[in-house]
Amino acid sequence: MSTELLVIILLANLFGFYMAWGIGANDVANAMGTSVGSGALTLKRAVILAATLEFAGAFLVGTHVSETVRKGIVDPNLFANDGMAFMLGMLAALLAAGVWLQIASFRGWPVSTTHSIVGAIVGFGVVYGGFAAVHWDKVGTIVASWVISPLLSGMISYLVFRLMLHTIFYQAHPLRAAKRLTPYLVFLVFSILTLTLVFKGLKNLNLDLSMPAALVIAAGVGIVAALVSAWLVTFIKEDAKSGEEAATSLNREKTEYISRRLEKAVGQLQRVRAASGGHAQLEVSGVLDDLHRLRMETRKQYEFQTNSTELVKVERLFIYLQILSACMVAFAHGANDVANAIGPMSAVISVARAGGEAVAAIAPVPLWVLGLGGVGIVIGLATWGWRVMETIGRKITHLTPTRGFCAEFGAATTIVLASKLGLPISTTHTLVGAVLGVGLARGISALNLSTVRDIFLSWIVTIPAGAGLAVAFFYLLRIFFPS
Repeated sequence: MSTELLVIILLANLFGFYMAWGIGANDVANAMGTSVGSGALTLKRAVILAATLEFAGAFLVGTHVSETVRKGIVDPNLFANDGMAFMLGMLAALLAAGVWLQIASFRGWPVSTTHSIVGAIVGFGVVYGGFAAVHWDKVGTIVASWVISPLLSGMISYLVFRLMLHTIFYQAHPLRAAKRLTPYLVFLVFSILTLTLVFKGLKNLNLDLSMPAALVIAAGVGIVAALVSAWLVTFIKEDAKSGEEAATSLNREKTEYISRRLEKAVGQLQRVRAASGGHAQLEVSGVLDDLHRLRMETRKQYEFQTNSTELVKVERLFIYLQILSACMVAFAHGANDVANAIGPMSAVISVARAGGEAVAAIAPVPLWVLGLGGVGIVIGLATWGWRVMETIGRKITHLTPTRGFCAEFGAATTIVLASKLGLPISTTHTLVGAVLGVGLARGISALNLSTVRDIFLSWIVTIPAGAGLAVAFFYLLRIFFPS
């Protein structure tokens, strides 16, 4: 093997590791960000859990055969007689995606690693073969995921959280209601997460389970978990006392519900006052003052009501469900998204070992490459992962364990539905949409709109940014490898 090809293999390892580092720094927050933001996990514990599960998913059930060109964006036959251009293009794509992920992670933007590498491959594909070389229909389905993913997960999370508000938090005895509802929720959660593992986390094992078989397995797991939870909740005493400070901070749901209704009334009366005059306007102003005073009194009343300690116990019930769902999402993520780094990397190594000539449609993935990708993800998570976790968990909306659980549940359900319906989704966009849905269930004022704006803009920029950087790096590599 020539020195030139050895250098290319070395660069493939380096750039592939860099890309995996970016996946860990950015994408892993999808799984653990809500748990950290809600207080269910400390940052240190989240990093340890995510690192273990992401690496396990990547190394144990990560794909052992990778598409030469990710997602079929460019036809590999285009490079049939020019293996060097293919290798340089893949190197440029890896480096471009890695750089964009580093920029996004530094800014705390949760972006899609899949879209990053796809954008980069589009860039070098256009440079090498023109616009006709790119399968734009594939790119179109990816763009569609910007809308489909957050809308679907947001809607599910919104409905689940609204259901919980009415069936638990607005009840006279919230803890009693939560204990009654928990086994049913546990059944749903375990069933959905089992399906997530079967269809996404373990898909590389080629189990080829039919939908009825998968549903039977998921239902069986769900029933066992529900029976165990029904037994465990009997040990929770409704008269148990918790810290008043924690209770006060968590006792917000009823207040927010009533405040939103009063806000609507205030808005309507303000329009009436603007349209009226004279004595009527003075009367409406008096009513508005009364409403403002009522809002303040209502908030104080609920903040210090005696059953607020029950809400602490309710939140604690959901901590374990949220952590479990986050762990399963992390495992599934590691199993699948590591391919974004090791796929192009394995393709370059495969072509280089063949002498730089033949470009196959698929490339084998050696075990050590899976390990390298897994290590890169873990290091990225441990170094910069906290930045995006902060955005997901705290900057979009205020999360508690129940809200975080609803977001994770909405995201996992969306992954299952989209996988079986063939809808294009992004794990990143799915979870952000789920967090937005939980926030919207409490009113638009519960969202940090400037953060939401920045996230949406970063999604739009991801593919063009990856493409532009890949073009620049492709020409730069051509200088050093002109043959």
